Amino acid sequence: MSTQPAAAPAAAAADPFALIRTRGYAVLLVMAAGIGVPVSAMAFGFLALVHELQSRTYHDLPRALGFTGTPSWWPVPLLAVAGLLVGLSVRHLPGKGGHRPADGMVSTGAPSAVELPGVALAALASLGVGAVLGPEAPLIALGGGLAVYAARLVKPGIKSGASAVLGAAGSFAAISALLGSPLLGAFLLMEVSGLAGMMLGMVLVPGLLAAGIGALIFTGLGSWTGLGTYSLALHHVPRAAGPDLAQFGWALVLGLAAALAGTGIQRLALFLQARVERRTVVATVVMGLVVGAAALVYAESTGRDASEVLYSGENALDPLLAQSAGYSVGTLVVLVVCKALAYCVSLSSFRGGPVFPAMFVGAAGGIALSHLPGLDLTSGFAMGIGAMCVAMLKLPMTSVLLATLLLGSEGLTVMPLVIVSVVVSYVVTLRLAPSPAVARPDRG
Repeated sequence: MSTQPAAAPAAAAADPFALIRTRGYAVLLVMAAGIGVPVSAMAFGFLALVHELQSRTYHDLPRALGFTGTPSWWPVPLLAVAGLLVGLSVRHLPGKGGHRPADGMVSTGAPSAVELPGVALAALASLGVGAVLGPEAPLIALGGGLAVYAARLVKPGIKSGASAVLGAAGSFAAISALLGSPLLGAFLLMEVSGLAGMMLGMVLVPGLLAAGIGALIFTGLGSWTGLGTYSLALHHVPRAAGPDLAQFGWALVLGLAAALAGTGIQRLALFLQARVERRTVVATVVMGLVVGAAALVYAESTGRDASEVLYSGENALDPLLAQSAGYSVGTLVVLVVCKALAYCVSLSSFRGGPVFPAMFVGAAGGIALSHLPGLDLTSGFAMGIGAMCVAMLKLPMTSVLLATLLLGSEGLTVMPLVIVSVVVSYVVTLRLAPSPAVARPDRG
């Protein structure tokens, strides 16, 4: 029996729910639920391995070599090694390491089984050793690829439509707990894929089922291992002031500033990416040195730890907000500049996702501006996240939800401001973007 939804009776054209009533769709739901368990366990293991690599390479290795702490220059050789590993993976393994983050969050479909090792290795070398990227894009690819591979092992004759639905369900399961809520991951994937109408319903229900099961697996494994769930969360959110005219004025300013900054980051990343691809291994090593140098400049100029510039910034958002009083405006400005540069360079050459660094850059910028009259800390933090996310991702709904759900009850207070900043940033970013006819010149 085929699990292909398109094979349902022709009456489905008149009744949009007819497909859901078929036995094949019920089988598809069962398969999605089953696939959600191993895929979410894989995702948990991947995140645990990334966290362990970060700790080993940045903290334990310098001490093993005789240093009393981590030297401020340590990221420079560390990122050069990461660049070498990533460059070799992209150059020699099938699939070229997976999704190129400078292209943004785009739907490229599930990778084939032979491409999965290259995707995993390039992502681990990038994320585990300090590149300024997040784990969401590799997890989406690995989750989708593993789900399709598992479905074809279990049912060799599965049709392409059902295979695609199960691949989407695997991606839902893989990022089910990463953004703090399965619903946030679902919104991200829906906006990325551009699904609508009946196809949205066909994919969404198995995806939500897999995501719910995946979130349970993350919670269970986090409790059992004592490692936590690796989920985005804030524990210290200051009270937000109610929106007023001054705050709405700042929403316009933040939206415009984020659009200009995000457009600059993305254009430079695409410019560098085209040159990195000419000599992948050597150029990726050079890009690693630049990321390390940005972290070194920040550490030497501010006296703070270089790690604040490295990595995705997911785990640094909570201490950044909670300890914001310990950052001077000058330190925040240097942090934004160095993090944005490292982010741009990482987008051009390493492998990972663009979401969390965009959140961190926007948050730090919003906190810096909150030192000026008329803008409170929590509102600046939230608007910065939303405006920078939409400038980099072009996903307005996801950007609003990322900036508001993260803040808990205070998110409801600042939501009108976040919406304004996101809309302004989105419209300006699209106006600044080159037209489709010239956006991608023919490489012949």
